[in-house]
Amino acid sequence: MIEIDDITKVYSGTAVVDRVSLTIEPHTICVIVGTSGSGKTTLMRMINKLVEPTSGHIRIDGEDIAGIQAYELRRRIGYAIQGHGLFPHRTVGQNIATVPKLLGWDKAKIANRVDELLTLFQLDPAEFRDRLPHELSGGQQQRVGVARALAASPNILLMDEPYGALDPVIRAKAQEDLLSIQRRFGTTIVLVTHDMEEAIHLGDRIAVMDKGKLLQFARPAEIIANPATPFVAELIGTSERPFRLLSLARVADHIEPGVVDGEAINDTASLRDAYAELLWSGRPALPVRHEGQIVGQVTLAQLSRLAARPQ
Repeated sequence: MIEIDDITKVYSGTAVVDRVSLTIEPHTICVIVGTSGSGKTTLMRMINKLVEPTSGHIRIDGEDIAGIQAYELRRRIGYAIQGHGLFPHRTVGQNIATVPKLLGWDKAKIANRVDELLTLFQLDPAEFRDRLPHELSGGQQQRVGVARALAASPNILLMDEPYGALDPVIRAKAQEDLLSIQRRFGTTIVLVTHDMEEAIHLGDRIAVMDKGKLLQFARPAEIIANPATPFVAELIGTSERPFRLLSLARVADHIEPGVVDGEAINDTASLRDAYAELLWSGRPALPVRHEGQIVGQVTLAQLSRLAARPQ
């Protein structure tokens, strides 16, 4: 659990983070979203003492981090940034091994962890372990950056705009990787982004910031349905609200009986994905697949009603 209690950071007389309080539950993803200059990155960097607060307290599992040496704290918290931040003259394996080596792990344990993480990120250890960062694609570099942040099995992972430099297709894959890894390890993740779409897709809870203040901290569905301020509503986008709500619901919960021809959609897909496919293809219904078996259909008529429902 991360407890942020009345935290403030002042630079040159200006509060860039202004009396923010929130609690991040264990094993969840908290996304901090806001425009440039909102204070979101400064707030996150106070969690691992890259920035020292002017006032207030941050506690991790009840322990005030003010009493923990910065270097010790950072070895317990993973940190991944936009553009990966890999050491250019170290191999992929050496990059991932950085924190385990500092912690004094033996060579065999480090080697096993490197190979485990490369395999997890679908990078063949034999092919990628000894490569240098410049020999990788942008998406591969970003995956290695996240693998390095996870190398010492931290309970907390901080991510600062990690996917901002990736193209949309690779970015979507990287987001799915992150959700899969979070489910597997139960890591508490704090992720900073300016992209509300990304926040809604990834976050168990979203903290919306503007001009140093926390405007709203709630689950995605609550923020979409009941934005606390006009600024939050603007970030969501009035015309986008129905489609953002569709993105939170799964096809599995809206299957109708019936048999229909054509390419099926997985029941794990979002209703927004199903709606987009129906509109794109001009089909009235899609068959729904569950573990390889067709289990029903999802219809354009039903999703159109959901999209048109007053919020």
